[in-house]
Amino acid sequence: MSDIKKLKKEYKNVWESYTEQDTRTLFAYGERYRQFISKNKTERECVRSMIAIAEKSGYQNIETLIEEQAELKPGDKVYANYNDKTLVLFCMGQKPITEGMNLLGAHLDSPRLDLKPNPLYEDTDLAMLKTHYYGGVKKYQWVTLPLAIHGVVAKKDGTVVNLSIGEDPMDPVVGISDLLIHLASEQMQKKVTEAIKGEDLNICLGSMPLKGEEKDKVKANILHLLYEKYGIIEEDFVSAEIEIVPAGPARDYGLDRSMIIGYGQDDRVCAYASFEAQLEVENPERTTATILVDKEEIGSVGASGMHSRFFENMVAEVMELCGCYSSINLRRTMARSKMLSSDVTAGHDPNYASVLEKNNAAYFGKGVVFMKYTGARGKSGSNEANAEYVAQLRRIMEDNNVTWQTAELGRIDLGGGGTIAYILAEYGMDVIDCGVPVHSMHAPWEVTSKADLYEMRKAYIAFLQNA
Repeated sequence: MSDIKKLKKEYKNVWESYTEQDTRTLFAYGERYRQFISKNKTERECVRSMIAIAEKSGYQNIETLIEEQAELKPGDKVYANYNDKTLVLFCMGQKPITEGMNLLGAHLDSPRLDLKPNPLYEDTDLAMLKTHYYGGVKKYQWVTLPLAIHGVVAKKDGTVVNLSIGEDPMDPVVGISDLLIHLASEQMQKKVTEAIKGEDLNICLGSMPLKGEEKDKVKANILHLLYEKYGIIEEDFVSAEIEIVPAGPARDYGLDRSMIIGYGQDDRVCAYASFEAQLEVENPERTTATILVDKEEIGSVGASGMHSRFFENMVAEVMELCGCYSSINLRRTMARSKMLSSDVTAGHDPNYASVLEKNNAAYFGKGVVFMKYTGARGKSGSNEANAEYVAQLRRIMEDNNVTWQTAELGRIDLGGGGTIAYILAEYGMDVIDCGVPVHSMHAPWEVTSKADLYEMRKAYIAFLQNA
């Protein structure tokens, strides 16, 4: 008679298996991650910070190597940067790159409010900014919060000004008002999708007039302040990329400090783990690469999104530096590669249990999550990993003591979502989604489990070294 326990798959709470050393290592990683997302709230900030760290770990800018007509050898490390929005890192393997790569891919953009091209106006002695929300947001979640201003302003003379206002404890913050409950009887009768409209997400900047001005005195004072500190004039908003994000650092969540609450964890929680895993790997058997892209939240479009040719072009450049580039070799390399699409999923929340099917939901504390498919309603728009690839990953996780679970993104016919997985799968490579569960996904403040973060990092390292 077979041992029934060996026949069953049990998804256990990983906290119960940790040694004291595991716990110390876990919390140290959680703190590095918490500080990173506290300091880097835009894709540009993430890319710049990651490049600084990568260069200290021996990564070289591929543009420099191209100019020098250098030759890449096993163990060499290179990175490619597209406009501080997309970052690709390669660590050359012992095997020829034409045998395929082990890839991690995540996105750096997160839901937020962007400024319109002509955002600044004055109304009833208040200076205001018009915004256009980015990505899938519940608009009502963005009112009555302290908000910060991040971004870049490119001026006509070619200089670029970096902005970060609202993060230092001594900085002012901005925000969006809501209607007081005493006068909200009509608003309270509306659907939540209609209670706060997109055109109502207007940022209040100030109320103090500039003395000596006759018209739009408060707006004039704001422009005066911006010019005095940053050299910015109103026309510069047209050539700016300014994002409005929640102000303040990510925090430990729960009295036991077992979780993290912070902005932009979809998908910087996976992007940061992918980045650390890439740096951890030295002299791999197969070339490893980590792709950190922009624009996933709006369809992976544009020059910095996964649909662009940037990654493919950079693989071609790497192959040229290896002396093996040809069109057919590039296609073979991509098709022979394997990938973890590093993205998050919905975590089971007892407050909203009905939206998930409990046997196929992701739970806090049960490890990294593999999602064989995403999509919506009949798997529409999904990449679905093949059975053989999933079996290989099961073996790698078991061999490297990684705790994992599986999940779908919600009940059938209720909704759904997608990642960058299907885009890379078009090359013929094996791809599966792999990340952590999140509570309050796409809200200004999202919650993750430190145990899941730790297991995800272990999973990514194991994959890069063994796939």
